[in-house]
Amino acid sequence: MLFRFAYYFIIFATEKYSMKIVFLDAATLGETSLAPIEELGELVKYPTSSPEEALKRVSEAEVLIINKVKVTDSLMEAAPKLKLICEAATGVNNIDLEAAERRGIPVKNVVSYSTDSVVQVTFTHILNLLCRPEAFDAEIKDGRYSASGLFTDVSDPFEELAGSTIGIIGMGAIGSRVALVARAFGMKVIYYSTSGTSHCTDYPSVSLDELLRTSDIVSIHSPLNSRTAGLIGKAELEMMKPSAILVNVARGGIVDEKALSDAVGNGIIAGAAVDVFTTEPLPSDHPFLHCSRPERLKLSPHIAWASKNALDRLVKGIAENIKCVSN
Repeated sequence: MLFRFAYYFIIFATEKYSMKIVFLDAATLGETSLAPIEELGELVKYPTSSPEEALKRVSEAEVLIINKVKVTDSLMEAAPKLKLICEAATGVNNIDLEAAERRGIPVKNVVSYSTDSVVQVTFTHILNLLCRPEAFDAEIKDGRYSASGLFTDVSDPFEELAGSTIGIIGMGAIGSRVALVARAFGMKVIYYSTSGTSHCTDYPSVSLDELLRTSDIVSIHSPLNSRTAGLIGKAELEMMKPSAILVNVARGGIVDEKALSDAVGNGIIAGAAVDVFTTEPLPSDHPFLHCSRPERLKLSPHIAWASKNALDRLVKGIAENIKCVSN
C-alpha cells in the first residue's frame, strides 16, 4: 500500500511539474533568481531572441515568458502546445491579444510589482536635478571647496520642493504614489487624466494646458496608447515655466524627444530627466546624446521598474500566474 501511494505521488508530481517553460528574453531580468519558476517545470532560458530565433524556440513550449519580445499570431502558430503567455512586466502591448484570445491562450501580466521602484527613481531624478549633488561632490573632490576659504558655497543655491507644484500626467497606481510622496515634501499636487475619467478626487484634475503652465515639476506616469502618443511636443514644452523640469519614467513615445532636447538645451525649460525612450537602447545619433546642456538632461537606461526588490516580486508574480494553469 505504501509503495502504491509513493508511486502515484511520484506520477502526480511529475505530471504537475513537467511542463515546458520557455523564457525568450531572460537577460532582461539580469541575474535575478528564477528559482520560483524553475520549481514549476523545465525552464529553458534564452538571453535574447530575434523574431526568427523565437519561431524556432517555442515549438515545445507550454508556457511562454517574454518581456519585450513581440508575440505575434505567427509565433503562437509555431507553438502548438502553448497553454499560457506570461508577460514579465505590466504592459502587454507587445502581445497580439486578439490572436491569443482567438486561440484560447490566456495572457497574464504582473501588476503593481514595480510601483515603489518607479516612485523612488522618479524622486531620485527630481532631487538630482534640483539639488545637483554631483556638482557639489565634484567641487569638494577637485579642490575648489578647500581653496575657497569659506565653510559653505551659496553661489548657486538649490530650490526646495516644499511649496512648489507637481503636475502628474496619469493618476494611476504609480501616479497616486508619487502624489503621496510629493505631499510629504509639502508640494501642491494637480493632475491630468489621460483617460478623461478624472476618477481621483484627492487632488485637482486640470486640463493638460493648465498643468503645463502652472507646474514646477511635470511628472509623466501614463501608459502609451492612442491618447498619449506624442502628447508632449514643442508647443506643450513652450507652455511650461522656464524654471520647470519634466520627468518621464513612463514610455518614450509620449514625449517628442528632439523637442525635449532642444527645450532643455535652449533654456525653454530648466531641465528634464528621462528613463524611457522611443528606441531602446538609444542610437548613437539620438538628440538626447547631443543636448547642448547635458548637465540639465539626466538619463537612465530604463531602470525605474527594476529595483532588486521589484525584480524578485516580478518573478514570484510570474510563478503564481503559471500555477494558475498548472493546478
